[in-house]
Amino acid sequence: MPLRRFGRPGLIGLAARTAVVAGTASAVGGAMSRHQQQRAQGQYEQEQYEAAQQQAQIDAAARNAASQYSAPPPAAPAPGPAGADDMIAKLQQLASLKDSGVLSETEFAAAKQKLLS
Repeated sequence: MPLRRFGRPGLIGLAARTAVVAGTASAVGGAMSRHQQQRAQGQYEQEQYEAAQQQAQIDAAARNAASQYSAPPPAAPAPGPAGADDMIAKLQQLASLKDSGVLSETEFAAAKQKLLS
């Protein structure tokens, strides 16, 4: 019958206990590391989403501001050709008033003479 030692474990028992403790620590450490990486990735994605939303709002505001200020100012009529076009438009208006019966022939002639002088 073999003699059994009481007290401290032998070399093989000590190595086995060390392997179990090291394996458990490695498994727990790996799980914690994965959990921290997943949480950091989720936080990073949330920050990126919020930044994209803010950028979209800034872009929309910039487009609105640009559209308000980019409207070309009304062009001032050129003095030469526009005056002739204006006179033609007034003559056509007088003719349409005469044709509709609002102006008589003499009133039309007087208004035309006043416009041309």
